[in-house]
Amino acid sequence: MKVDRLVLGEFENNCYIVRNNDSATECLVIDTALDVRELPAFLDQHKLSPVAVILTHGHIDHIAGVNALRKKFPSILIYIHKLDSEMLGDANVNLSIMAGSSFTAGKADRLIDEGDTIDKAGIRLRVIHTPGHTPGGICLYAEKDGIIFVGDTLFAGSIGRTDFPNGDMKKLIEGIKHKLLMLPDDTVVYPGHGPETTIGREKTDNPFLS
Repeated sequence: MKVDRLVLGEFENNCYIVRNNDSATECLVIDTALDVRELPAFLDQHKLSPVAVILTHGHIDHIAGVNALRKKFPSILIYIHKLDSEMLGDANVNLSIMAGSSFTAGKADRLIDEGDTIDKAGIRLRVIHTPGHTPGGICLYAEKDGIIFVGDTLFAGSIGRTDFPNGDMKKLIEGIKHKLLMLPDDTVVYPGHGPETTIGREKTDNPFLS
């Protein structure tokens, strides 16, 4: 698997462009950002065709690029967990009002849930539901490649915030401990913000999980 990371916008979101290999032209986009201008430019530069955007949750700094990508790539599919689906159409719930704008997008093309598999562009990702940061927060596990994309569930040395509306610290910790820390220690973790890490490193060094 080929993973490219763009750090976008004032919140320094990690936007991931994922391909089956270096020569593949089809790709998946995992999360966007408040400012997504670099993303279409990157896709054009590398002659990539995104077939789907998978949103790890519905906060504005992860969904704001949906409309721009739909306009540029009309056949693209938008995936989000069913419990966060309303956030695409509600500026209060997706926190764009708090960020100083009023962003809404059309409905998702695919609603996903725990245990679902996304099989697109030669990439196979298993959906792991990890609520707590938002009700429909998810992680995306590529078992064959030993990679997991965790959105704002888990960070290097930290965890996602739970002080926003509908946050739940207990659920977040439970999901991380019972679903993520059970994965192999060498699993590479790609978070929604900040540097990559591994499951083993977070198991031993993350102060929120001791």
